Amino acid sequence: MSSPSRAATAAKAVSSLALLLPPTHPGGAANDNGVDPQGDALLRAALRMFAEYGLGAGHRAQGEAEAAFFAGERERYRWWLAVTRTLDRKLAVELAGRMGSHRFGSQALPAR
Repeated sequence: MSSPSRAATAAKAVSSLALLLPPTHPGGAANDNGVDPQGDALLRAALRMFAEYGLGAGHRAQGEAEAAFFAGERERYRWWLAVTRTLDRKLAVELAGRMGSHRFGSQALPAR
């Protein structure tokens, strides 16, 4: 019979030690993103739009953003662009490109 390898012995020691140590993030769920009032409001707005307009919600939000843009209401435009992005990123990128506000469109997409 052979003796256990050094790697097996080390692995066994580490796993035993892990049982004795407290968790590194006690008290919080791994998928808990914390409190984000603006993000929550944005999600609620997008969900309301989807509930009211169904699959056309993204186009409706895009229309609201366009109206705000042409009315010169920059903050309202940003809000509706964010709602559009939440519902349909491609529509938001298209809108931001047409309105010349690339900073709020394609550059906000995650790298693939």
